[in-house]
Parts: sequence; C-alpha cells; structure tokens
Amino acid sequence: MASHIVGYPRMGPKRELKFALESFWDQKSSAEDLEKVAADLRASIWKQMADVGIKYIPSNTFAYYDQVLNTTAMLGAVPPRYGWTGGEIGFDTYFSMGRGNATVPAMEMTKWFDTNYHFIVPELGPDVNFTYASHKAVNEYKEAKALGVDTVPVLVGPVTYLLLSKPANGVPPNFDLLTLLPKIIAAAGASWIQFDEPTLVLDLEPNKLQAFTAAYSDLASSLSGLNVLVETYFADIPAEAYKTLTGLAGVTAYDKLVVSTSCSLLHTAVDLVNETKLDNEIKSWLAFAAQKVVEVNALAKALAGQKDEAFFSSNAAALASRKTSPRVTNEGVQKAAAALKGSDHRRATNVSARLDAQQKKLNLPVLPTTTIGSFPQTPELRRVRREYKATKISEEEYVTSIKEEIRKVVELQEKLDIDVLVHGEPERNDMVEYFGEQLSGFAFTVNGWVQSYGSRCVKPPIIYGDVSRPKPMTVFWSSTAQSMTKRPMKGMLTGPVTILNWSFVRNDQPRSETCYQIALAIKDEVEDLEKAGITVIQIDEAALREGLPLRKSGQAHYLEWAVHSFRITNVGVQDTTQIHTHMCYSHFNDIIHSIIDMDADVITIENSRSDEKLLRVFRDGVKYGAGIGPGVYDIHSPRIPPTEEIADRVNKMLAVLEKNILWVNPDCGLKTRKYTEVNPALTNMVEATKQIRNQLASGK
Repeated sequence: MASHIVGYPRMGPKRELKFALESFWDQKSSAEDLEKVAADLRASIWKQMADVGIKYIPSNTFAYYDQVLNTTAMLGAVPPRYGWTGGEIGFDTYFSMGRGNATVPAMEMTKWFDTNYHFIVPELGPDVNFTYASHKAVNEYKEAKALGVDTVPVLVGPVTYLLLSKPANGVPPNFDLLTLLPKIIAAAGASWIQFDEPTLVLDLEPNKLQAFTAAYSDLASSLSGLNVLVETYFADIPAEAYKTLTGLAGVTAYDKLVVSTSCSLLHTAVDLVNETKLDNEIKSWLAFAAQKVVEVNALAKALAGQKDEAFFSSNAAALASRKTSPRVTNEGVQKAAAALKGSDHRRATNVSARLDAQQKKLNLPVLPTTTIGSFPQTPELRRVRREYKATKISEEEYVTSIKEEIRKVVELQEKLDIDVLVHGEPERNDMVEYFGEQLSGFAFTVNGWVQSYGSRCVKPPIIYGDVSRPKPMTVFWSSTAQSMTKRPMKGMLTGPVTILNWSFVRNDQPRSETCYQIALAIKDEVEDLEKAGITVIQIDEAALREGLPLRKSGQAHYLEWAVHSFRITNVGVQDTTQIHTHMCYSHFNDIIHSIIDMDADVITIENSRSDEKLLRVFRDGVKYGAGIGPGVYDIHSPRIPPTEEIADRVNKMLAVLEKNILWVNPDCGLKTRKYTEVNPALTNMVEATKQIRNQLASGK
C-alpha cells in the first residue's frame, strides 16, 4: 500500500518565498539569493515527505510565479512582445510574462478553476513553435535525487494546458487550440511522471474527451517504460470522462492502490505547528498541509494492516468535540437565516428609477471616476498596525495614525479630481480577515498563508460556527473619512459570498446556510452605514464566480443562493443610497445574467488584463441598465498605462455601453502597488476621462 501527495504549498511556512521574490523585484537582492531561498524550501518539503514515509513525492510543483506559466516557459510559448529570442528562459522573460514590465503589459491572469489561486493564461496560435526552453522539471528531479529523494515530476497535462489557453492576438477566435496537441506531445525522466488534468472534471464536448485519449496514447508510446499518473481534482470525474480514462489501461496498471490527497495542498496553509496562538479546541479540529501529509501516510499504513490506533482515536475525539461544542451553534442566528427563505429580497424600485434618484442627490459628472477601495499599504502603515496589535502603541496613537493616513488618501484623490472617493482601507489587513475578526464564528491563524498569485498571499479565516455581527465594523472609519470631504465617500464592505469563498468553511452544514448568516451580518452593517450618512456603499463580491460549481448540474442552485445572499445585504436601503459591487479576475460572460440579477446600482469589474473580454457580452446584445465600470488598467502590474491607452479603452466601452451608465476605474484595489505607480496611473486615468468628456460635450 503506497501513499502519494499531489502537490504542496510553495511559499514556505512563514512566506519565505514571498519576501525573497519582492526583494529581488525591488533589486535589493540577487537572482542567486532568490534561487537559494527556493532551493532551501524545496529541499525542506522533500525531506519532510520522505521522513513521514510518503512513497510518491512530487517535484516540479514549485513555481516562482505560477505552474501554468512554468509550462509556458518549458514549451517556449512566449508571446513575441516579450522579445525572447531563444535559449533557456530566464527571470527577466518569465517575470515579464507574469507581471509585465515598464513597456509591455503582463499576460492575462484568471482564477484556477474554483479556487482563489490565479494562473497566467497562455496565448497560442497555429504558428507557435514549441521548444524545450526551460529544463526546470528535469533539474528539480535531479536536485531531489541528489538529496536522496526519488520524486514524481509533475506537469500540467497537455490537454488541460491547451483548454486553459486562449488564441493569441491576431489569431481567429474560433481557432481550435487542440490542433496544437501533437506539437506538445513531441516536446515531452523518471520512473513516474504526473500529468495534472483537472479539466477532466468539467462537462467536456466529445472532441475534447477524444483529445485526452489521443494525447495519452501518444504519450504511452513515446514514454515507454515510464509510469504515467493522470491526476484530476476539484470534483469527481463524470461518467463520460471516466469511460475515457478506462480506455487508457495501457498507461497505468489497475493493480496498485495508492492513498493520496484529493488535490494539490497548494490551496492549504502550510503547518499547524506554527499556530501557537490558536485556541486549542479549534486547533484540534484542523489539519494543514503538513498534517495532511501525515494523515495520508497513516491511512495508507492502516489499509496495509498497520493501523495506528492512538492516531485514529485522537482524530475521532476531535471530531466528537467539534460536533458537540456549544461554541459552534447559535440558535438565534439559525432561526434568522431560516426565515430568509420566504422572500427573494429585491429592492422595491427598479434600478433605472434608483439611478435617477441617486444622480439628483450625488450630482456626478458623465463618466464618473472612482477607485475600487484600497490604496497602497506602506511599510510605515504596516508597522503601525503591527505595533498596535502587539500593544506597543496605545489605541489613541493608533487611531491618530490611521486618521492621518485617511486624510492623505482623501487629499490625494481630491487633488487628482476623482469624483467618488474611498478612504483607502489603512486599518485593514485583508478584505476578508478584517471582517472575520469582528464577526462571531470565525477563528484566525498567524501563519496560515495561502498563495493567491505571484508573491501575493492571503490568510483565510476559519469559519467554525454560526456567524453574527456583535457591533458595527466600519462605520467609524467611513464616517471619519466622509467628514474630511464634500465629495461622496464610499463605505467599503466585503460581500457574504466572497467572505464565504475566501475562508476555510465549516462542512457540517450547507455552504448556503453559512452564506445567509454572513449576509445578515453585512445587512446590519449596510444599514448602519446608511444611518451614518454614507450615500455610496460598495459590497465587494470578487469571489462570486470562483464559487461556481465546475459542472453545469450544480451551477443554477449555487447562483440562486449566492445572488440571493447579495441582495439580502442591501434590500433595506433607500433609493437614494447607491449600492456598488466589484468583481475581478474571473470569466464573467457566462454568468452575466446572474450578475444583472444581483440588482446592484453600479458594478466595477476587471476588464483590461483579460483583453476586454467583458465587452464582448455587450456586443452580443446583452442589455445592461445599471451603472458599470469595466477596469481601464491592470493594477497587478507595475506598468503605468499612458493616457492614450486608457482613453482608447474608454472609447471601446462607449461603443457598446451608454455614457450615462459608464464609470471609469482601475481593474482592482491598489493595496499591492506603490504610490510612485499609483499617482501617475490615476493621473492618466482622470486626464483620459476629461478628454473624453470634452469630446462628448463637443459632439465629436
């Protein structure tokens, strides 16, 4: 009986890779320094799994930015704009594709199936020349071998890679990327190799299923003597796809049973041992990546007749404790959530009438400008929050410092002449964690970081019990910010679906029930903001799309309760209170009608990095009557967009959207950027908007 791990977190138990990457990008350390940190992390992971007793240990799951980008580099599928002329792909080209550079934008980034991990979308066409341009997979296999660890190299499977790709610029949209499959197979070690093919769990057309059979038949013949593991995850394999796999009997034998994780542990925090401040009872209910490795091996041993009775008894006791703990259940919350099912919670007035009432109150110009919420979190600001949390400064000192930061952000926006302002969120560590810390039913970690994209990590809260709001969470800061300006100040909230999807969620009740509980808490906050005089309230639902089940059979039910949860939050506000929402870095065109059904007054949505795919849905005839702000520049790149580029994007939007509903804003929040990037980018955004306003006024 053998044990196997699909993949493992790459950032390190205390985000060592994140800090090494950012130091390298800031030119504070060398490539050699970065490579040393990476090598030490890989060695530690391999040794840990070997010491536990895992038989099939993965290699090549490490990435400096993203595993799909690694595959693009391995195949030499570099878009021409990055100027790569051949040879081994180095950091300059690799990071330019992922992050962009001063002159060239980054490649598109979107969500990896139904997770908060983002991958870099390959750009392919019929003329792509696949070459073996990165030896990373082989080098890391040899690296582990030199340490005495025999590993299973992991590659993104060829069919998944192609189905996640998009036609490059200039390639007809109907170009069939699967026709490139023979080129990839020809560009294909070790005794085992793992191909990750998560697209197998999707509802695939027959030609795509046939592509799997053809691909692995070719692989089987070209990789004679090599054991091939085809790995799927995120859902069960549908019957049709299972039949496809059963036709691959010659690729891997059926007489071996291997206990493995259900997917890569990349999406899990690293090690529970680092959580010294977590409540002991709640801690006993959890397992992070390191603990899951131990559990997998314990299961494999148990199936082989070597059951560790003490280990399994401890596990059973923890499960019993969780089931009976009084801290899990709040009867009042459950009753309030159950009562929601009698209504669909729609605002009484239609969006067109509401927008008219709001315009009379707000008096905004045509093409109003705004930002998404956060402003740069400087080292000084992080220091203030850190010292307050450690009680090194008083609450009075902390409040004074945060107020001063808000004042700076407000004054900057007024100087830039932005129409609807934000307070910059200086008091917030994370858009989900900040709210979870003020809601009942949540627990928090110190080092429970999970990679989102590149060096960006998030620390998901743990929802262990029923959720409620003991007191207002944002009213003080939003009111403070509004008192500093006569312009509208957005109250900034994270929506219930995003809080749910970006947390580790209890599994003892349906996710919809937990979401309804969170919706009620946010509803209380929305109404308190309105009472405090905040007339524009943004309820972010950045994660709405990623919670969508991968198969169509489950999608309608999810969208029904997810959209309902959003409407619950703002059903009680006046017509003159403008409700915004924000979404980013996912494919939205196929759920556009559900987005419309959310009934927000204004939606801001990522658009620029995805080649303005969003606009296609409007070109195809979808009518959208609410306010909408497709992003005009990518904030996940250090590149500063020129005024002309932004103006061109706005004009493309005006070709498919009415000027009276169009807003101008970046793709996403500005938290991860520097002020040296933000100031000129927003200056160009406002200048481009003013130029177009003048054109519209003159009738051009």
